[in-house]
Amino acid sequence: MGIQNVLSLCLFVLFVITVLIRAAILRKRGIRAIVFGKTDKSDFLLIPVVVAVAYALLAGMLELPIWEVLIRPFGGNLISGWMGIALCSIALGGFILSLCNFGDSFRVGIDESTSSKLITGGMLAFSRNPIYVCFLTFSAGLFLIHRNIVIAVATLLFALLIHRQILREEKFLDAHYGEEYAAYRKKVRRYL
Repeated sequence: MGIQNVLSLCLFVLFVITVLIRAAILRKRGIRAIVFGKTDKSDFLLIPVVVAVAYALLAGMLELPIWEVLIRPFGGNLISGWMGIALCSIALGGFILSLCNFGDSFRVGIDESTSSKLITGGMLAFSRNPIYVCFLTFSAGLFLIHRNIVIAVATLLFALLIHRQILREEKFLDAHYGEEYAAYRKKVRRYL
């Protein structure tokens, strides 16, 4: 069990815990932050991908049953692993900063009942989807660390599912905020 594997697992756990803590804080304020699957049950396609990544991370470290070829590293070297740790760390930091910028507007899923104003400052002045950029950066970092089939496929699936979610959210935001969102969309890019 290498230090990079341990660090990647710790960063992954911190990422998940950060979401849960933010959701708990908002819940205490009477805001339901996790509305995942409320408007579209296909949101749940993301869950098996996250579970597969978590299992692949643990399987190699704890010798859990898994077909070894799925988690055997290919290509890369120690340097790419440290680059992956750096990417995961940057993504986690950016994610935490983005959560702070979102304030009470943070949701996991589309909340059609929201009455909050459109947030365009902080990280959202550089990207319309900083949280998703952080998810994708984190996933790419995991791939650089582990360089295996499970993480490679998960990274591709994350990219597809996140892009799909962004398109759905853009449609909602356009309908919900109208001209204000259209003006924001013209000034700030979807990703970076």
